[in-house]
Amino acid sequence: MTFLSSITPACLLGTGFASLSLGVTRRPDTGFKALGGALIALSFCLSASPAHADQFVEAADGARIDCKLSRDELTRISLIGDAFSSVSKIATGYPYNDFGVTHEPLRGDIYISVPPSFAANSLSFFATSKEGFVYKFACQTEPVEAHQLFITNPALGSDSDEITEGSPNRDEAIIDLIKAMASDSALPGYRIRQMMGRPAKVGDIEVQLIAEYRGGQFTGQQLTLRNRGKNALQIDGLNLAPKSARAVTLAAESLASGAITTAFLVKSNRGAEQ
Repeated sequence: MTFLSSITPACLLGTGFASLSLGVTRRPDTGFKALGGALIALSFCLSASPAHADQFVEAADGARIDCKLSRDELTRISLIGDAFSSVSKIATGYPYNDFGVTHEPLRGDIYISVPPSFAANSLSFFATSKEGFVYKFACQTEPVEAHQLFITNPALGSDSDEITEGSPNRDEAIIDLIKAMASDSALPGYRIRQMMGRPAKVGDIEVQLIAEYRGGQFTGQQLTLRNRGKNALQIDGLNLAPKSARAVTLAAESLASGAITTAFLVKSNRGAEQ
């Protein structure tokens, strides 16, 4: 995949995440108990290691973003919860000694291409987002494989630290949170943190925290689950979730050997009303 999984609305409906909202009473875990413990541990893990090739940056309006661009390959730059509207750069007048910028209109991403004949080892340009933020990119070019740069701006989620009045009830607020995580979108009242937590290996399952949405009452986590075993594996969402979870959604409930899926976990924050 791109690093962040793409989940369709049909997939979300198919998993029935609303029915997985956890009440006060719970059945005792009959399986994946250790996996649930690993998810709890991951929720407190603040150390993040970057994925190979992919970069994750938090930047404010007007910030300088230092990055790495692939020479001879494409580099995708994506704004989480926003989209690029324009890019400003100086044209050299010599195509063999200039870098190219392609704007993808559907998602609003930009793709940077640096030709082998490009003389300099660095380049810079400005980009403006649809939300009106401006970023300066100062990038080094390296002979690395095609990769991605994900950027999040804390201002996109700073309107409120509580559930907005537009959410009629807590269940709909949970649904809105899961939808936002599945589409990599900003959500008012939530601060988004992109990360690559160190994978936790529990049996044949590898669990990795890749994004967190933190609000006043709920915290949402986007995780990848990979089956490292030789046999197919069934995953039970209820047994997967820690005690503080209000809902869990799986993109796939059956994992073949080597397969990977995405899980969306919503839990109540400590001190919030249960």
